[in-house]
Amino acid sequence: MSAAPLLPTDPKAPLDRAAVRAAAAWLARLHAGDASADDLAACECWRKASPEHERAWQRAMQVHQDIGRLPPAVARQVLARPKPARRRALRGLGALALAAPAGYMAWTGWGHTLAADHHTAVGERRDLELPDGTRLHLDTDTALDVAYTQAQRRVTLRHGEVLVETAADAARPFLLGTAWGDLRALGTRFLVLSGHERARLAVFEGAVAARLSHGAAQTVAAGLAVDFDGETFSPLRQADPHAASWTRGLLVAQEQRLDDFLLALGRYRRGVLHCDPSVAHLRVSGAFQLDRSEEVLDALPATLPVRVVWRTRWWASVLPQA
Repeated sequence: MSAAPLLPTDPKAPLDRAAVRAAAAWLARLHAGDASADDLAACECWRKASPEHERAWQRAMQVHQDIGRLPPAVARQVLARPKPARRRALRGLGALALAAPAGYMAWTGWGHTLAADHHTAVGERRDLELPDGTRLHLDTDTALDVAYTQAQRRVTLRHGEVLVETAADAARPFLLGTAWGDLRALGTRFLVLSGHERARLAVFEGAVAARLSHGAAQTVAAGLAVDFDGETFSPLRQADPHAASWTRGLLVAQEQRLDDFLLALGRYRRGVLHCDPSVAHLRVSGAFQLDRSEEVLDALPATLPVRVVWRTRWWASVLPQA
């Protein structure tokens, strides 16, 4: 009986990149459909050679098993390919194991989303009308809770972006809570984006009184925007008049850096959207349809010195022209 591979003494230590790349290559070879007994034996020897090899292998296998939890079209696209192409795709999936911390956050974030009163999936947008007539417009990948009492109206934005159009109610203030502080509407229409490190507020009508977790307070008038975390506000600036264009299915860019544009577009589609640093500084302008992101990407080379390389439908890289 062969000895079981040894596990590393510190399973939380960062994975060795070379080991992950090798594990991805083994994963591709063994799951491409033509692996031999010699291939299986060689992979077992590689796993036994180092505890780090075994840990990388287990991570790659976990990613491979997650194919079943990807959108069905993704799994079919990978597994139905000819063997050489399948190997390349599986190597790419295996390489995603390097991003395990981000993957963990994504999965726990999905559980957090499912527990919310209302949520949208990636690429989905949704409108809600609350019992008092307040309207909420939820952007892609957004989750929030609604708690109305006789004393107040409260919405808690767990993550994502929401455009709020409050209804008048002199007896009950409208509060929107974020991880970084609370916002009190003063007869208003405003937009809030809550991210991992900070939130963004843009006021289009009326005003919003913001109070941060650590006590700092500021009132933001119509036409202004501010970023904030739990302790500080950024300087006030003019609100982007196109910030809520997603409610009309549009992404509007005005001389926006390409990397920032792709980051914004990537919020509306699943998968990986990579921008090569050498073209990140290029500028993009125009109004782009959010529901046609693939066509938007394919059109970039018509106006910029770039090329778009598709590894799968859900994995695209924007690179300099060859």
